[in-house]
Amino acid sequence: MNGYLTIPKSIYCKLCKTCGARPVIKAGEAGLYVVKCPNDDRHYQTRSGLIDIDDWNRNNSVYYVPDRDFNPQVSC
Repeated sequence: MNGYLTIPKSIYCKLCKTCGARPVIKAGEAGLYVVKCPNDDRHYQTRSGLIDIDDWNRNNSVYYVPDRDFNPQVSC
């Protein structure tokens, strides 16, 4: 897989919000690492540095905002 390291299944990480692929770790220059989508370099990837799966999870969350409030509360 082009020098990528797979993340073990025992480590929780969200799938790519664009294509749904499980992220991989790419070893960069000077011993720095990037967590990225294996399918496309244009999808989100973390900055070079330590392996930061928390950053990947934070930035690959799709937040759903409903159009309608399903639990309206009326104050009297």
